[in-house]
Amino acid sequence: MVRAERKGVLFDSFIEGEIVAIGWSEIGDFTASPNLERMFAACQRAFPENTDFTNKVAAGQVYRFITELAEGDHVVTYDPSRRVYAVGVITGSASYRIGHLADGEHSWPNVRPVKWIDEVKRDDLSQPARNTLGSLLTLFQLKPSVESEILSRLKGTPVPSEPADDDPEAAGTEIDMEERSIEFISDMVARLSPNQMEEFVAGLLRAMGYATRISPPGPDRGEDIRATPDALGLQDPRIIVEVKHRAGAIGAPDLRGFLGGRHSNDKGLYVSTGGFTKDARYEAARANIPLQLLTLEDLVELVVQYYDRLDVETRAMVPLKRIYWPIL
Repeated sequence: MVRAERKGVLFDSFIEGEIVAIGWSEIGDFTASPNLERMFAACQRAFPENTDFTNKVAAGQVYRFITELAEGDHVVTYDPSRRVYAVGVITGSASYRIGHLADGEHSWPNVRPVKWIDEVKRDDLSQPARNTLGSLLTLFQLKPSVESEILSRLKGTPVPSEPADDDPEAAGTEIDMEERSIEFISDMVARLSPNQMEEFVAGLLRAMGYATRISPPGPDRGEDIRATPDALGLQDPRIIVEVKHRAGAIGAPDLRGFLGGRHSNDKGLYVSTGGFTKDARYEAARANIPLQLLTLEDLVELVVQYYDRLDVETRAMVPLKRIYWPIL
């Protein structure tokens, strides 16, 4: 597994560029002569505020990316907005490309070429496999049973019966447990039915201070939920909500259809658990009314933020328990 950064911000770049990449540009280029001790020392110089443990993890990640990955190895990366794992094969050695993949503040110069094969839906994998893949390490090796399950899904063959127990390496203590929990909560929300999802989104909006009305069954003309500050729906802002709970990203035509029925004073909220295409996001950016797009991951982050305010019925759909974790 090579993660496409938090929230999968590099996923499209990985696929379009036929690469995987990791960062730590501050320590320099070690692709020609990787040495773990020198890489650790470089991390200490570059990140003096970090603990030795954190710098050792960073050095180890870069070292493994350069030395352990090999041509012909399978590699996966994850797009949380669409809940899919892209599966590919590494086709060459590591290289260091300054400025090749950067966003102005961060860069990911350590690169491996990849031939991408296909995608596997997270929801099609077993719960033990999803648990293992929930690690937030930038780079980690999958257990053979998890690899076999993923490849079986690609080929459409029966999934091996061997359980894919959590991998201690993938569940290291340095993992940000809060962000890992987001993925597990996403699994729970994803199991809701389309009707339950509408109820769930309406419950979340109520927790945020809005009164809601869910459209009755049948054609809704792009309005699954109406949310307003007052119970009668007479006060602004009037938020018109469309909820699509299905596999596959929403495209620009869907966004145009939704926007076509809106009034000038409306505010739009489009929830798609399958994510949005680039064209759809472009369409939203130039919409004639304020429009917010929410993926499943965005929705779950709001749930965590407002969970204490959810009513009993909404909490029952996704029962959670607050825990406290020491900051080390």
